[in-house]
Amino acid sequence: MAFVNGMEWIIIILVIVVIFFGAKKIPELARSMGRATSEFQRARVEAKKTLANESFNQEKSIDREKLESIAETLGVDYSNKDDQDLKNAIDEELKKQGTPK
Repeated sequence: MAFVNGMEWIIIILVIVVIFFGAKKIPELARSMGRATSEFQRARVEAKKTLANESFNQEKSIDREKLESIAETLGVDYSNKDDQDLKNAIDEELKKQGTPK
């Protein structure tokens, strides 16, 4: 019974749309709705990618700050070094000082 009530509402809405827009405009409206839906999905995916990249970059920035702090404590020059070079320099300094990792 609920299906019949739902179906009746759909038919009423379709009749109103046909009366309001005309039968020739319905395909155009459907295409517009399809384009809008796909654009929305594309924007949603792009927003997720952007948020993921920002999160990754923020995490990377925090790691870099930690490395620079450790290097400064050990007296290692961290300027002009990427993360891997800095890690290697810290490891070498720790070995020189006889401190285990």
